[in-house]
Amino acid sequence: MPASLSAVDVRRLRLRALLLTGRRGLALGGDDATADDEGAVAAVVTHLGAMQAQDVAHALWSLGIRLPGATEPGIRAALARGEAVRTWSMRGTVHLVPPGDAAWMVALMSPRPRAAAAARRAQLGLDDATCDRGTAVLLDTLRGRRLTRAACLAALDDAGIPTDGQRGYHLLIHAAQAGAVCIVAQDGTDQVFGRLDEAAPHPRTPSREEALATLARRYLRSHGPATVADLARWTGLGVRDCRAGVAAAGEDVVPVETDAGPMLAAPALLDAGPAAERTILTPPGFDELVLGYADRSAQLDPALEAAVAPGGNGVFRSTLVRDGRVVATWRRALTARAVRVEAHDLVGLSVRDRTRCAAALEPYGAFMGRGVELSWA
Repeated sequence: MPASLSAVDVRRLRLRALLLTGRRGLALGGDDATADDEGAVAAVVTHLGAMQAQDVAHALWSLGIRLPGATEPGIRAALARGEAVRTWSMRGTVHLVPPGDAAWMVALMSPRPRAAAAARRAQLGLDDATCDRGTAVLLDTLRGRRLTRAACLAALDDAGIPTDGQRGYHLLIHAAQAGAVCIVAQDGTDQVFGRLDEAAPHPRTPSREEALATLARRYLRSHGPATVADLARWTGLGVRDCRAGVAAAGEDVVPVETDAGPMLAAPALLDAGPAAERTILTPPGFDELVLGYADRSAQLDPALEAAVAPGGNGVFRSTLVRDGRVVATWRRALTARAVRVEAHDLVGLSVRDRTRCAAALEPYGAFMGRGVELSWA
């Protein structure tokens, strides 16, 4: 490795770390592994530590793009088997996390978002006692069964806890951030909830120091090279906790000099070196490639951020990425036979690169079981 990593080195290393190049997810299970193998989805989620998943369709493709040959039904089946759990584990946002880690991750990282939402809960007339009673009702209602969000809200209403407006939403989040419930499936567009202790019956119970070290190890092996500020943004924890996690991770995390300043990475990632291939990738909105960093400038020109996250309201568009750099956005519309993709060129792509983008979207069509019809806006 060079004495100082260039911006190109950093983003190519991040592609490797994020399982977006080479054999990607297949390397997690050995040379004979396939995308449909039981445990493949669990391996990807465990490697990444957590994957933002408030948008189900985007989360499915975030897994699929890391498991070449995977299909949407196959990914859904893996999640139905419990290879990952969806819950509000960090930053007050839904993530896919390893089932055995869900309880401690929620306990460690939910206090800040819960405190931040306290004022809104008060505006809705939800005091702590009401929220705690709602959690108790949900725990009792969900014992031994799984229910849609609508059915959970009906149970709260029947117990005399009104769910009108946004009250029901905040009661469900409170219960999830208390480690009581989680999302276990989807019924169409409706979330299906279950008890966390039933969805993940074998929770790990690390000490706080061990938990912080685990987060640092997983983040820097899957997102590095990155900074403590990036880790803090990803976890939602304070910088002091993140520094403690890096220190506790010991030799599993090492410093590295880059043209953008000092960063941290896993030694195995640095030993592997930057990915050599130049390719076009098609990550969905909310993918860790963009969302996983406080400073995204290695992958995303700051001048293009408004095009990727218009309005600054936390909604991110799907992107086309050339050699680790965002060059276009895209959105889909499904028909019975095709995925109709409308792409927006952000950098003035050549005819050759547009052709490469079309070819890069074909695996997404296969993932969805349809052909792809691409147009440029």
